[in-house]
Amino acid sequence: MLNPLQIAASGMLLALLMPLQPVSAQTVLEKIAKTGVLSAGTSKDAFPLAYADDKGQLVGYSVDMLQLIKGQLEKELKRPVTLKLVALAPGERIPKLQSGDVDIVCDSSSFTWERDKLIDFSVSYGITGTRLLVKRGTALAGPESLVGKRIGALPKTTNEDSIRRAQPKAQVVLFKDRAEGYKALQDGTIDGFAGDGLLLEGWLQKTANKNFQVDGYPYSKEGVACMVPENNSRLLDRTNYALLSFMQGFVKNKPSSITVFDKWFGPNSTVPLSQDLRGLVKESMQSILDFREEIPDGNL
Repeated sequence: MLNPLQIAASGMLLALLMPLQPVSAQTVLEKIAKTGVLSAGTSKDAFPLAYADDKGQLVGYSVDMLQLIKGQLEKELKRPVTLKLVALAPGERIPKLQSGDVDIVCDSSSFTWERDKLIDFSVSYGITGTRLLVKRGTALAGPESLVGKRIGALPKTTNEDSIRRAQPKAQVVLFKDRAEGYKALQDGTIDGFAGDGLLLEGWLQKTANKNFQVDGYPYSKEGVACMVPENNSRLLDRTNYALLSFMQGFVKNKPSSITVFDKWFGPNSTVPLSQDLRGLVKESMQSILDFREEIPDGNL
């Protein structure tokens, strides 16, 4: 008769001899194929990239990129896909991706190495960078001018990081959203508000506020990209294909791509870009397309 020690040893030996069962984790693309739903995180106040309009609908340039990604997934999966938009604060984006609450995030996100340790980035489909919104005629211009100044920013953003790096002696004041930051600047409780230059220009034009200006000093230069959970290369491949198709169409003046871009940044849009800035956007897109195989026109 086996004693308890021999029984335990026999059990361990049996477990080692049994064939290992593969553990298969469902990828995000497999989940989308099964459910027919693409759950996408975006912003509610990053005008004109991603924001809630007067009807409460989430819209914007980045939301249109999500529509293109949705269309590409429908082609690949050969089934309808519903785009479910979820408004997220900047600090929620990566945790919601990691928990599986959203499948992708496209808003005003820009690449950092620290973020890249946690999630994966798509190619960049837009350019931006940290600037300061300040009262017109202010003396704030460059890092040295920020010593002892109260500079607003959103937490866990590259804007916050850029100001802290540029001037450690600045007093960074964090706000829950952009509206709160803009109000603090108007009330005079902060000296400047750090944000993506494109979004700050959008706020100025949307509000027609002539008392403020965007300072021209660049505290960072960044590319806007989508984020997907780690280890989901098939979803990332399809996302990149959709974005690169759009950019290739834009640089080749394809009407469908031009229409999407001009909806937000064209001459008759709320945030019209100068010809110089438009040319810079096209140049940056071309640099991303360079050294990649051209997408056949029939797939654009």
